[in-house]
Amino acid sequence: MKKTNRIFTIIIFIFLYIPMIILAVASFNKGTDIAVFKGFTFRQYENLFKDRTLLTLLRNSLIIAVLSSLIATVLGTAAALGIYKMRGRMRSAVMAVTNIPMTNPEIVTGISMALLFAFIGSMLRMNAILGFWTLLIAHVTFNLPYVILNVMPKIAQMDENLVDAAMDLGCSPIQAFFKVTIHEIMPGIISGALMAFTMSLDDFVISYFVTGSNFVTLPVEIYNYTKKPIQPKIYALFTLMFIVILIMMSISNILQGRDKNKKLLRRTNR
Repeated sequence: MKKTNRIFTIIIFIFLYIPMIILAVASFNKGTDIAVFKGFTFRQYENLFKDRTLLTLLRNSLIIAVLSSLIATVLGTAAALGIYKMRGRMRSAVMAVTNIPMTNPEIVTGISMALLFAFIGSMLRMNAILGFWTLLIAHVTFNLPYVILNVMPKIAQMDENLVDAAMDLGCSPIQAFFKVTIHEIMPGIISGALMAFTMSLDDFVISYFVTGSNFVTLPVEIYNYTKKPIQPKIYALFTLMFIVILIMMSISNILQGRDKNKKLLRRTNR
């Protein structure tokens, strides 16, 4: 049974990662045909870093990803602490509402936000309301659940007696919060921030409905490239983005693994 499970796991990983491997190989291809490898070259990466338009779009995506992940991390951590203090049906109801943005189809979320912003624009008599701020608000909104769900388990694992001990030793509630609570749940906060960043960086569907012509992100603009033959430098761009996201997710998993080992070590010492 274990052998069969391993085989199925390997097959799943092959289907998941073969497209990215092909894309990475194509980014080093001298030719333009992805099916014919004509030689190894870094020319596509050189052309990528010479393209100011693509670099500007990448900068826009990074700005939105960094800002939205930071804001979502602060709000999500505060929300997770508040939700954890709730009890019974209230807590279950709030968690159900929190999970809606994750289970709701992205196209529904995107259209709903676009209609909301259009309504606000009509109320404020603004014809061009879609832009940087609407895009940022949308990204913060769908990033919040990921932060909350990463922070909540760490709060549950934390020993509440540590806060009481810190205050007994002279810390004020605020000092105990920053020196004990934040320190204990930091792995969850970092994991949530990394998850929010990766989700924001490559989001297309929601961004497509809430972005304006004055501020466009890379995934939205790449959609226009699919309507014509894709230039090889786009393969290089996708490869770099995949590597960055893979590294960030690996860091998140490493942090979670270290935190679990620390918790097990503490229990063993007790």
